[in-house]
Amino acid sequence: MRRRLAPAALLLPLALLLTACGGNSAASTPDGGTDGHGSVTIDVGDQKGGSEAILRAAGELKNLDYKIKWSTFTSGPPLLEAVNAGAVDIGGVGNTPPVFAAGAGSKIKVVAAWHGTSKGDTILVPNDSSLKSPEQLKGRSVAVAQGSSAHYQLVASLKKTGLKLSDIKVKYLQPADALAAFTAGKVAAWAVWDPYTSQVLKAGQGRVLTDGDGVTNGLTFQVAAPDALKDGKKAAAVRDYLERLRRAYRWVYDHEEEWAKVWAKDTGLPEDVALAAVKRTYTTRIAVAVDKPLIASEQEIADTFTALRLIPRKVDFGEFTDTRFNGDLPPSTAAPRPSEGQAGEDP
Repeated sequence: MRRRLAPAALLLPLALLLTACGGNSAASTPDGGTDGHGSVTIDVGDQKGGSEAILRAAGELKNLDYKIKWSTFTSGPPLLEAVNAGAVDIGGVGNTPPVFAAGAGSKIKVVAAWHGTSKGDTILVPNDSSLKSPEQLKGRSVAVAQGSSAHYQLVASLKKTGLKLSDIKVKYLQPADALAAFTAGKVAAWAVWDPYTSQVLKAGQGRVLTDGDGVTNGLTFQVAAPDALKDGKKAAAVRDYLERLRRAYRWVYDHEEEWAKVWAKDTGLPEDVALAAVKRTYTTRIAVAVDKPLIASEQEIADTFTALRLIPRKVDFGEFTDTRFNGDLPPSTAAPRPSEGQAGEDP
């Protein structure tokens, strides 16, 4: 017998999309608090259960000789709008929002990157679906958030099987609506990311038809405002902030359950869903350099959406990067940490 998703689960807030969403949901909570002390302040754009939560859990917000002013956003696109406007100095997003921001001519610079597995980026189908492989999606309805990382994963997964986006019936739905449509049987499949993948699997409401491993690049970014980087004192604070964030991610590797509890409390996710997503996706991420292979991989995403006429102009993604914070980080092609979650099972 299927476990029904509780009404609260159907209303999983868009804040939980973390860095993957490419939708146009609401902007920010501007008064998010301040950490540290000193004459220099960097305004950091964040998402619920994001950078602030992981830095605080890892003890990396101590002994700051500059101030961090936090602003909370529901997804990557409005965060990048704030970066473009100069309201935010730096913030974390996924692999697709910077491409759309670049296409709009936004003033942004990708300054740091993490490479993880893409096992949490999935195309889900109901447990009783007759679909066994992605090529069987032809003519079927698939829900996806337009312009999101899942949108690209869907396009790339179809291409791998010889299909085009026009071969399926795309239903552009934001995750809360897509989740409701999926559980009600109104769509044949749903292209989405963690924690939604883990939520559906833990609730016994679906299974993985295919995932993004080997299909998408698994990158997430910190993106800064060019004007902030021109300020020597702010640039120094940004450098320190990135070093602390990298250490915080390393802390997560050895504290999965502790981090999952913090994340669950901060976001409202059930602890078992949070832990599944942490193991499948978030603890696989390693800090990597912003380099030529990374630029080429993002360029491929940009060119894909330009060809679909979802980006209005040709994008040179390299123009929207800044490599000064790479240090001795491994290349962007370095293998991520292995995922402990099994995307096709209920871990």
